[in-house]
Amino acid sequence: MAGLSQSQVAVMLGIHRPSVSEMEAGRRKVSVEELARLAEMYDVDVDWVMGAKAESDVEVLARVELAARELSKLRSQDLERLLALLKALREAREV
Repeated sequence: MAGLSQSQVAVMLGIHRPSVSEMEAGRRKVSVEELARLAEMYDVDVDWVMGAKAESDVEVLARVELAARELSKLRSQDLERLLALLKALREAREV
């Protein structure tokens, strides 16, 4: 859903692409560091990466559609303020 290829993920993790395929298939153990990096890359909790709180594609799509409908109701200046707030929240998490 993030639009990253296995090759892109491999480069970001510093591993070979077949290793990403093996991780996805459950045939390769994933280190704590790799789990943390994956969670960071996909902007999710480590629990989600491990499958503990996985949402279905339908649930995710429904939430995205709801958010899009609500965002479309905002005035232009309010949308810009919201986008600035979201950027600040992401930057604060990265510190």
